[in-house]
Amino acid sequence: MASTIQALPTEVVYLITAGEVIDSLASVVRELVENSLDAGATRIVVSLWPQQWRIRVADNGCGMNIDDLQQAATAHSTSKIRSSDDLWKINSLGFRGEALHSLTTLAELEILSRPASGKVGWRVVYGDGGKAVQVEPTAIAPGTVVTVSNLFANCASRRQGLPTTAQQMKAVQAAIQQIALCHPHVTWQVWQNDRQWLTIYPAATVGKLLPQILPQIRQGDLQEVKLEVPNPANSVLPCTDAINRVCTPNSALSLVVGLPDRCHRRRPDWVRVAINRRMIKSPELEQTILAAFHRTLPRDRYPVCFLHLVISPDQINWNRNPAKTEVYLNELTYWQEQITQAINQALRISAANLKESVHTTRVTKLLKAAEQKGNYNFKPQNPNEDNKTPNSCTDAINRVSPHSLKAVAQVSNTYIVAEHPGGMWLIEQHIAHERVLYEQLCDRWQLVSVEPAIILYQLSPAQVSQLQRISLDIEPFGEQLWAVRNIPAMLQQREDCAEAILELSWGGDLQTAQVAVACRSAIRNGTPMNLPEMQTLLDDWQRTRNPRTCPHGRPIYLSLEESALARFFRRNWVIGKSHGI
Repeated sequence: MASTIQALPTEVVYLITAGEVIDSLASVVRELVENSLDAGATRIVVSLWPQQWRIRVADNGCGMNIDDLQQAATAHSTSKIRSSDDLWKINSLGFRGEALHSLTTLAELEILSRPASGKVGWRVVYGDGGKAVQVEPTAIAPGTVVTVSNLFANCASRRQGLPTTAQQMKAVQAAIQQIALCHPHVTWQVWQNDRQWLTIYPAATVGKLLPQILPQIRQGDLQEVKLEVPNPANSVLPCTDAINRVCTPNSALSLVVGLPDRCHRRRPDWVRVAINRRMIKSPELEQTILAAFHRTLPRDRYPVCFLHLVISPDQINWNRNPAKTEVYLNELTYWQEQITQAINQALRISAANLKESVHTTRVTKLLKAAEQKGNYNFKPQNPNEDNKTPNSCTDAINRVSPHSLKAVAQVSNTYIVAEHPGGMWLIEQHIAHERVLYEQLCDRWQLVSVEPAIILYQLSPAQVSQLQRISLDIEPFGEQLWAVRNIPAMLQQREDCAEAILELSWGGDLQTAQVAVACRSAIRNGTPMNLPEMQTLLDDWQRTRNPRTCPHGRPIYLSLEESALARFFRRNWVIGKSHGI
């Protein structure tokens, strides 16, 4: 019987490989842009003609000499790895040597390049198999220009199966924005049909770049955290600068979060994770982020969060997915713990984030009409502090401790007016106390026996089951009567204890029950409080892990810094004028 198994022809192998690597306009852009970034580019221009299936990527990177250009598009050719050992210490975005060769299989490829030290540039046109079929000198600035024409010309079914042009351009935009978040120092220009379509300007940090991508978010809505994290055991030193190979004794964790009292989303579409300068999909890490924001956001809302880990290359296996969007990550539990701690730190109110802009729409509109604050500072100097500069108010903010709020008054028996060195805050007493009680309950959920038992009437089987689920001791006490013999300790002294237990019986897990108990037990709005009581509440509230929102996601406080008050009252206007001041 003749053998039916045969080796595939080389051209078929190349076509299958190319189809896995290059599947859309966005994938072409991604592969070419990653090559530009590996070459050290700080300015990248992407031009697209989608109806012509043509793409051009130009950069100011290190460029290639003529020998490298002739070899660049052949199969499995790369300058980034040399042996199998290098697969475990990858510090570049590309490493397989597949992108350019795949493009020669599916399209027409032309590269112009000139190294920074070269006196002349070269233009190379590639044919089948990635061989250079046309080589000529050309005038070009240092860098590289890659042009891909007639994409998928030999694969008409692929063109027909792709989404509409508008959808493809949206995918290109998303790909560039994701890469830009990982490389905030790069300038991006995108042209569509010879018209400028998208520009992303460089920024010092990701937090300053993000408002360009999400215009509805202001920089004051974001909190950035940068931490050095000890490496897990048995890891080598990570390179925080893959281009210059600068290695540090610790890994780095960068986090940009939208403060939950200011911004959130309808979908979890802005929970993003990057590792070593590349955006990835990691359900485990994404769920860790969502869990860290639990009970800080309104119902069915999701956080804005960008996480970037720069970790030891030997902790990552990139060779999992052709698009390199999924990885195998060692010590996953360790990184999940570090991420949770970093998010908790970002959500606290500390000296680093005390100085905040006014974040309610009404007050913001009022302040837009005010003049910019001048050099005049109305706050009088302490005569015993002769060495202070006119910016002593700012210095005080930088030195302030996180528990320096001073209760001043109560408004409408609902809001606490508090003073701090940078201005004033307005805190709603009920939800601030609710946050305090909720975290106490999470840390110390305690059930205590009650005598006599609390009698409830006409409970459904589902309600009885729910009370048993949260560990309450409940038993029949007669026809349509039920006796509850233990309750949460916080409800023990409340007159409405029976109503509170009835509320707990309507469903939810233990955390839902804890929220309900905290809400039921918190100081009610409309309750008068004296200054010591208000101060105690402020001190307890500032010590909570997530002081910005209540467990239901409502913002707890409104901040007005002194400079904002000065602008609104236009204090700089009266100086030097005849107003008797």
